[in-house]
Amino acid sequence: MQAAQLSGTYLLKNRARPKTIDIQKAHDLKLSIDRFSERRIVQYLKKHSPFAILSEEAGMLKGKDEEFYWVVDPLDGTINYFHQIPLSCVSIALCRGEHPVLGVIYDFNRNELFTGLADKGANLNGRRIRASQTRHQRQAILATGFPGQTALSAKNLSTFCQYVKTYKKVRLLGTAALSMAYVACGRLDAYIEKDIMFWDVAAGIAIVQAAGGKIQIEPTKQDYGFNVRAQNGFLGT
Repeated sequence: MQAAQLSGTYLLKNRARPKTIDIQKAHDLKLSIDRFSERRIVQYLKKHSPFAILSEEAGMLKGKDEEFYWVVDPLDGTINYFHQIPLSCVSIALCRGEHPVLGVIYDFNRNELFTGLADKGANLNGRRIRASQTRHQRQAILATGFPGQTALSAKNLSTFCQYVKTYKKVRLLGTAALSMAYVACGRLDAYIEKDIMFWDVAAGIAIVQAAGGKIQIEPTKQDYGFNVRAQNGFLGT
């Protein structure tokens, strides 16, 4: 929590300032501030924890105890942040293998801190949260997105449209971590995305499960890539 807030305070302070683009892609970009945010988190975790760290920018950093490891996304929703759209966050998870057991998502724009610990429950700013109780897909609000590596072919888009029209409403927030946090607290009923990276969703997985939601994940061919579905405990699959 302290590491996420430390980084989030830095990101909020610099939100309106000019930003340096490190990498420009067709459907994505990387900012220098991603690395600066990550550096603050990694330094804090190394100082206070013996665990290894998997970070979006630096990869896997070894620790003294490698049974558990941290997964760090220093800025989820980078394009939103770049354009000053207030939908971005810091995401940190503690994992054992591919199983997140603890998650922290800090929405520094709203000062909302989502936390979840396996078998202990989930909280928003210290208050208990639960996933929604919506039971029917036609009444549910779905969040989804298109990762930068997704092939936006006519066939894929047609399949996507056929699927999402079975929900009442669809939202694309531009941040996987916040989408999952919103499932955990009941603002959304479900989130689904293909070809998403583990650091984008690791904390969200822990928080949704701690809030009584369900998770389905399957690895893709890409390193650390997954197809992810998160939803409340009542919706069908």
